[in-house]
Amino acid sequence: MSGSKKRFSDESNIQYTFTSTEDLIGNTKAIAEFVQHHMTNQQPRLKVLQEYYKGNNTSILEGHRRKEEHLADNRATHNFAKYVSQFIQGYMVGIPLKTVHKVEEVNNKIREMNRVNDADEHNSELILDQSIYGRAYELLYRDKEDQIRFTVSNVLNTFVIYDDTVEMLPIGGIRYMVNQFNENEIVIHLYTNNQHFIYKGNQNLEDIVVNETLPHHFEGVPIIEYSNNKFRQGDFEDVLTLIDLYDSAQSDLANYSQDLNDAMLKIVGNLEIDSDEAKHMKETNLLFLRTEPNPHGSDTQADADYIYKKYDVSGSEAYKDRIANDIHMFTATPNMNDENFGGVQSGEAMKYKLFLLEQKRAAKERLFKKSLRDRYRLINNIMKVAAEGEFDVNDLIITFTENLPENIAKEMEWFTKAGGRLSDETMLSMLSFIENPQEEMKKLEEEDKKNPLNQPMYDFQQHQQTEVIENE
Repeated sequence: MSGSKKRFSDESNIQYTFTSTEDLIGNTKAIAEFVQHHMTNQQPRLKVLQEYYKGNNTSILEGHRRKEEHLADNRATHNFAKYVSQFIQGYMVGIPLKTVHKVEEVNNKIREMNRVNDADEHNSELILDQSIYGRAYELLYRDKEDQIRFTVSNVLNTFVIYDDTVEMLPIGGIRYMVNQFNENEIVIHLYTNNQHFIYKGNQNLEDIVVNETLPHHFEGVPIIEYSNNKFRQGDFEDVLTLIDLYDSAQSDLANYSQDLNDAMLKIVGNLEIDSDEAKHMKETNLLFLRTEPNPHGSDTQADADYIYKKYDVSGSEAYKDRIANDIHMFTATPNMNDENFGGVQSGEAMKYKLFLLEQKRAAKERLFKKSLRDRYRLINNIMKVAAEGEFDVNDLIITFTENLPENIAKEMEWFTKAGGRLSDETMLSMLSFIENPQEEMKKLEEEDKKNPLNQPMYDFQQHQQTEVIENE
């Protein structure tokens, strides 16, 4: 659109589609065009979002802001982007999500696999990438020890290609890297449902060829995309302009303060001061004005003050507060400087104040669970091929727990006073550091068997049964 001031073009976040896997494999021209489009149109947006997350807010740090070169030109950046993404990351997976299967044997295998891959940290990184870039990518593979592994793939050089049907099924995943020691060389990895192709060529992508072909047995594209929302938009992406406004306002206020210290001295009156005398007065912080008589014989008047731009500081502070509140409102994150968030509050009270974030969390969870099931579906596929067992992915129970302060002690006090009772399993499930209550109960039973001191001194149930037999 002519004259548009949109930060990113429509091409910067489109999803790639192609007819079929078979048509894609032998079409090096199409593969090169996909990579070239990603490098030219999509990578710049991703890099800008990354810079804002790192605190290098591009708008305030670029160009010239002051016409006069001798005046102060402070560039204050405010890392709202990191605050937003880290808050949402902590809110969603500060308490690690739980993945439990109904079959205990399968549950043990998944638990061990998650431990090997440090799944808690891995899922947290995926959530963070989602929040920053609007999407995240995961690569599944078998390592040298023939173990199933999954890792986060860099968003800046990874994308998935889908078929052109309404289902949009993945037909290929691409990772590409430019050789850091030879910028003219590029390596492209194409993953299909059962093969891994490695292409090499020059950076202008005019002549790429297949260098190696490797099989894999995931029976699906082992690069999985995790979308943040329907439009694959980052959590702070739509407030970038507001962040720029806040940076600008704070920078202008800093410039005003510095300009005030270096203000120009204005002297009004009919007097003569040579340069040496003026320099001495400045060094001694003393200004002595000698007036000269006017043509009528009377003394003239002299006056001195500083010239500086008048600035409405209170109005500027109110303006910044409004921008900051808008940033928090449109990102559904709380402003911790707000007095309404002070003091000790229960989890339920916090939920009302985080209502918008709760809606966002629900939508993000649905999309994350969908991709997470794809992960375990591919893992199940390769386990079947390797004769390591199989399981029904639909029986997986994936649970997110929002990371909120909870006053469990008060709830338990009310419950027990009302005569309520809870099972040991339920009590254990309420502890955030217990991953699997059933496993913990089994451990307790085994410890009780090993330690006779934990056994009751007198078995009343056994004694009652003996008495019944004797009476008969």
